[in-house]
Amino acid sequence: MPKKEETGTLLSCRPAIRVLDATLRDGGLVNDFRFSDEFVRALIAANAAAGVDYMELGYKADADLFDREKFGKWKFCREEEIVPVIGENKTEMKFSCMADVGRCNFTRDICQKADSPFDMYRIATYINTIPAAIEMIEYCEKMGYETTVNIMAVSRETEKEISLALDMLGKSPVRAIYIVDSYGSIYPEEMRVLAAKYLEAGEKYGKEIGIHAHNNQNLAFANTIECTAMGVNYLDATVEGMGRGAGNCALELLLAFLKNPKYKLIHILRFLEKGYMEKLREEGAVWGYDLPYLLTGVYNRHPSSAIRYIREKRSDIVAFMQELLDQE
Repeated sequence: MPKKEETGTLLSCRPAIRVLDATLRDGGLVNDFRFSDEFVRALIAANAAAGVDYMELGYKADADLFDREKFGKWKFCREEEIVPVIGENKTEMKFSCMADVGRCNFTRDICQKADSPFDMYRIATYINTIPAAIEMIEYCEKMGYETTVNIMAVSRETEKEISLALDMLGKSPVRAIYIVDSYGSIYPEEMRVLAAKYLEAGEKYGKEIGIHAHNNQNLAFANTIECTAMGVNYLDATVEGMGRGAGNCALELLLAFLKNPKYKLIHILRFLEKGYMEKLREEGAVWGYDLPYLLTGVYNRHPSSAIRYIREKRSDIVAFMQELLDQE
């Protein structure tokens, strides 16, 4: 846990901060995880040179639930498929993988850490599936991995429910608990209150706290640095904010902001200069702030309706707004 003197100002340098690049995982949601091997290797090299602490390679999804023909290999992250691409990790950067409660056959698909390139598993859960998440956390820790947990869609939960979830997770072996603004609906002032609540639980149970922000209202970066100032140490970001719907906090923004000299923005800029992200867009990947995402953020709704609105090339934004209001 961060010491009191380490939770200072926006301009302070905190060695306890850990930056995680989730481009392949959250970004994979907009291109069905079809990243070229060249892209993945180049991003690994750029992140390692930039001082990024963790790089998330994708999901450990259950192939019985998802069609392997429809998705690229980073949806499933099978060791035998990804190791030939990433090779042996000789850098200080660690690799993580996300496992969703109910969408991962973890006892079958998550092997001993000694047989895997992954250092950490991040368990994604809703509040009503916390017991199942704890079972996954305990299993992954037993297999030798670091673990964190993402409590999704907290903007839709009551303070009492969040407190109960934090107490349950606090008693588990998980290393860090993430605030997740799944719908991009939380404003910085609200984020400060939420971060304080999580940090109080973190101090009580000896857990780190993380932030995973979405950019529906162009607040992903603002909310991330608000959390940083409060003492949140695990910070998620993606290159150019690539992620589901409106996307995430942009990695280049975050690295430019952080004062620790270990983080070197120039290596991400060199990666961008080579046109990798432009090629993804040319291939059809779409992400970033747009009016329908603004509205789902404002009304605290899942972005699926906004994603569908854009896919259908609709232009009746006022009618879409009314549709959201009618869901009340």
